[in-house]
Amino acid sequence: MYHNSTRKTASVVALAMAGLLLSGLVAGTAMARTDITIGMQLEPPNLDPTGGAAAAIDEVVYANIFEGLTRFGPDGSVNPSLAASWTVSDDGLAYTFTLQSGVTFHDGSAFDANDVKFSLDRARGEDSTNAQKALFTGITDVTVEDDTTVIVTLAEPNGNLPFNLAWGDAVIVAEESIADAGTAPVGTGPFQFSRWVQGDRIEIVKYDDYWGTEAKLDKAVFKFISEPTAAFAAMLAGDVDAFPVFPAPENLPIFDANPQFQVVIGSTEGETILSTNNKQPPFDNVKVRQALAHAIDRSAIIDGAMFGYGTPIGTHFAPHNPAYVDLTGNSEYDPEKAKALLAEAGFADGFETTLKLPPPSYARRGGEIIAAQLREVGIKTEISNLEWAQWLEQVFRGKDYGLTIVSHTEPMDIGIYARPDYYFQYDNEALQALMTDLTGQTDEAERMETLKQAQTIISEDYVNGYLFQLAKTGVAAAGIVGLWENSPTQANDLTAVYWQ
Repeated sequence: MYHNSTRKTASVVALAMAGLLLSGLVAGTAMARTDITIGMQLEPPNLDPTGGAAAAIDEVVYANIFEGLTRFGPDGSVNPSLAASWTVSDDGLAYTFTLQSGVTFHDGSAFDANDVKFSLDRARGEDSTNAQKALFTGITDVTVEDDTTVIVTLAEPNGNLPFNLAWGDAVIVAEESIADAGTAPVGTGPFQFSRWVQGDRIEIVKYDDYWGTEAKLDKAVFKFISEPTAAFAAMLAGDVDAFPVFPAPENLPIFDANPQFQVVIGSTEGETILSTNNKQPPFDNVKVRQALAHAIDRSAIIDGAMFGYGTPIGTHFAPHNPAYVDLTGNSEYDPEKAKALLAEAGFADGFETTLKLPPPSYARRGGEIIAAQLREVGIKTEISNLEWAQWLEQVFRGKDYGLTIVSHTEPMDIGIYARPDYYFQYDNEALQALMTDLTGQTDEAERMETLKQAQTIISEDYVNGYLFQLAKTGVAAAGIVGLWENSPTQANDLTAVYWQ
């Protein structure tokens, strides 16, 4: 009896231990992290990528909340998204998009071809506030053939249409919810908006009825930390799990030496420029703009503002693009030449202008360095440090500035130089004709040659001061997998991110 009882007790203990082991495994699985906190230096002014120009909007919503017909992959490729596939007519004037089935918006309403028509018609409409309205100007008609088929008709062939539709400005929205998209966005992506604590964070959660591959994270928080020192402290304390664009590159070696972190250095589409108001005297004089270019020491700016992270550029084009032309020699640092050019232009004693700086550290730090360099050749600048909303209002929309520093992170956006109403107000008919030609070109070699010509024109016209290609300097906890190394577009795509 005692023996049997002992065996029974042993069995009970074994079962109990097995149960504990099993519950531990289950608990371990349950305890595996399914949330993430992403650090961002700038808070978006709103959350509607179809009605705002700030890169911070796309950094939160692109691919996470909102989706387009196509989308950029981490390697910069253009891939299907809400459009499962598409065909092009023989004359190149009609794209027929076949849409994904079973897609719903986060409010439960069905997505169909009518939403595509509404979104594209709205983006190209006369009263459109889309920051990249030029992406849609070649569209003459959007026709709904049935619930899952849309035909986009063009005035001229445009081999770039799938690329254009991958931008955050081209995401698909619903007419029923677009009015509140700025503060409570409703999209079709794998995450849905949860809440926005102004000045602090935005929270998104997994959308359970997502049509595609479900997200591995249940929740993500975008935490806004504007000060580099605070960003450094937040990463060390674990208050932030990843800072894809870390604002204090001088601290990267510290993280690189710590096995608890991973440092990811990649490239971006961000051409960082000393943007110049080409219509405001004296910058309407090409010799003054040329003098400005020769007064700038790019190496000192990259070292001083970015601690060595950044690639010098001499035109508005990414060095990693196959069509890139190295034109840095057109604007090599030569302060004596800058002074001579100013004298030729009638400004031997120099002049005064404004230098309005948005919040990013590359602008604030770079601005101080550039102001000192310009002062050496007689150009005095009145520096104004603006918040992002102020910069958009005064500089981008109001064109009330002489100089500013900003990184243009949109993919292959040299086409902005063909828009005389764009904020640096450059008007060159030859360049405009060239970009029109590019739109209709389908031969890759021909397109490459056109892009090279365009780069040369704006470089030799000294439209802006070309500084450097912004590096992607990221820091993340060692266990995070799936964050983009490079930034083919301005996004913190969390669709394939998980903890290992």
